[in-house]
Amino acid sequence: MKKLGKNKLIKNYVSFLIPLFIIEIMFRSFEEMAIFDWAVFRIFIGCNIFALLVSSITCFMKESIGRIVSILVLLVATIYAILQAGFENFLGVYISIGTSSQLGAVTEYIQDYFASFNPSFWWMLLPFVLFVLYKCFLEKKIFVNLYKEEESIFTKRASRRSAGIAIVCAILLFAFYYQTLSIKFMQNELQLESTKSLFKNPTNLNISVNQFGTSMFGILDVKSTLFKTEDNEMIDFGSGSKRPTEVTDYTRMIDDTAWETLQSETTNSNYKTLNSYFMSRTIADKNEYTGMFEDKNLIVIMMESVNEVFINPEYYPTFYKMYTEGFSWENNYSPRNSCATGNNEMSGMVSLFSINRICTANQYKNNKYNESIFGLFNKAGYTTSSYHNYDETYYFRSTIHKNMGSSAFYGVKDLKIPYTSEYKEWPSDILLMEHSMEHIDTTKPFMAWMTSVTSHQPYYVSSEYGDKYVSMFKNTGYSNGTKRYMSKLKELDLALARLLELLEEKGVLEDTVIVLYGDHYPYGLKDNDVASVLPDALERNNIEQTPFVIYNSEMEGKHFNEYTSYLNILPTIANLFNLEYDPRLYMGEDILASDYATSYKNRVVFADGSWENEIGYYNSTTGKMNYFGETKYTNEEIIKFNKEISNMIKMSNLAITSNYFKYLSEGLEKYQPIVEPEETNETEN
Repeated sequence: MKKLGKNKLIKNYVSFLIPLFIIEIMFRSFEEMAIFDWAVFRIFIGCNIFALLVSSITCFMKESIGRIVSILVLLVATIYAILQAGFENFLGVYISIGTSSQLGAVTEYIQDYFASFNPSFWWMLLPFVLFVLYKCFLEKKIFVNLYKEEESIFTKRASRRSAGIAIVCAILLFAFYYQTLSIKFMQNELQLESTKSLFKNPTNLNISVNQFGTSMFGILDVKSTLFKTEDNEMIDFGSGSKRPTEVTDYTRMIDDTAWETLQSETTNSNYKTLNSYFMSRTIADKNEYTGMFEDKNLIVIMMESVNEVFINPEYYPTFYKMYTEGFSWENNYSPRNSCATGNNEMSGMVSLFSINRICTANQYKNNKYNESIFGLFNKAGYTTSSYHNYDETYYFRSTIHKNMGSSAFYGVKDLKIPYTSEYKEWPSDILLMEHSMEHIDTTKPFMAWMTSVTSHQPYYVSSEYGDKYVSMFKNTGYSNGTKRYMSKLKELDLALARLLELLEEKGVLEDTVIVLYGDHYPYGLKDNDVASVLPDALERNNIEQTPFVIYNSEMEGKHFNEYTSYLNILPTIANLFNLEYDPRLYMGEDILASDYATSYKNRVVFADGSWENEIGYYNSTTGKMNYFGETKYTNEEIIKFNKEISNMIKMSNLAITSNYFKYLSEGLEKYQPIVEPEETNETEN
């Protein structure tokens, strides 16, 4: 034992392993992950591999240099764990290298990030601090004999021998580690994605961090970024379209002749997989709401950082009027994800799951989507356009929207709206409505998409619209940040009132449908401040709830309690306007369908694949189902639901990365049967 105590490699290995593993355990504790399960055993093995590699490298260095290297490596691992915990608390998902493209654009978010930061996360610095104290002050005292005899006992030959043994041990441990990815008793059958699949390609960040720990996930994230790995797990979608067994007046008939021909001619494996998947899905029927708004105009407004605080008749009468007199859903969610505004805007336009580890809309800005909301209204003969009252610091909307099918996109400069690049100041949404309506030709059928910005964070600093109406809330007892947020919402409410006025002045209010949804809840506010206004906000996933409204001045209001999200907006609108569309191409559902409320599709799916309905909440990070009442699912039912959701996310992501919808639209046009004009016997007069 005395001789082992003088072995530099073993000394470095043990001293590095202990704080590294403690950090992982603390991280899991703060993130409310299980401390005693097989994932922790796997993480412990991973920490051993990491510690062996670090110690085998530092044993060749001078003691002082090796000490600095080991301290720096552990510092990086510690800060990475703290930042990941903070980002999950802030955004609801962990952060990947894939989101680094926006790093320069969101440096202003740092203040909001730390405002929401859980102070307990800083405790993860404690193992690192103790490690530094040990390496700098205690190690020499404990191993004083080692330093006196270092030259004679720990020679270069001994260093090479020990390092060689350490590397062999690391390789053997890695071989065992890899086996833990597939050993049956170490797997959770309810886990959304297989552990082995996530090790090859950690696409689901939350599950990956839970299964591998922060240090190993960081390594896998780098590896998968540098070396792209395809998900080769076999997926059985069945064969052919699921045709209705009985044809009724509500049956939606779609001719797949061109699609089948395209599939037979396609050689690209990704396209063949996607064709098989989409063609195998059920064609949703029409229903009693089909064509309810046929031939009317449409304005969709994605409201920046709006949550259910907005549903208040005293402070926000215009929105409350639209909420109560239109169709509204109390269980609507706008799940957070990386680049939530851009990704959730994209999902609203195309009804696909965005890739939650990257800024999907930006990275694939050149993709074409003929089946987007713009594409469907273009085919129906509408004039389409889109508007946003800020520049392209964050998202390349002038490119993205046009490739979505918007005939014209107008940014803040095009609209001639005054603005500043100072982060805390955002333009007025009233001006967005006024200047946008100047560009809409209301004498023809139109469809317009507007993305607001006034209610954007920050809320804990003074700003024009954060202060403008703050006196309205002086006696509420809310924090200054909450009051400023609510002040900004007042500007948005007045903007909606102005929009209704402009539509009425132009004589098209009765013929225009307005759809409103929030891109995400105001995560620039501290959770406790949100809960001060919405007492139930911190229960379950309630903090992710946002309003969703479909309004027309002539309609009869109706309130729904089905679970839904922005994924369902496009197919629901398409059916309400009786547009020509194929419901199989969208991951969302028509939530007004007669069987939606009673089917398993009555649920919301979150960015990490977790889902919730009236029965319970499935947490994909932990792989556990939490029930709200006595009704429960069997494991087989949960596995079935998870398989379907996993396929939806995988196929959405594959469709995006392969620019599938461009291929599909061009292919269907190529193989569309030519309809010969009918012969007539009419003669000229």
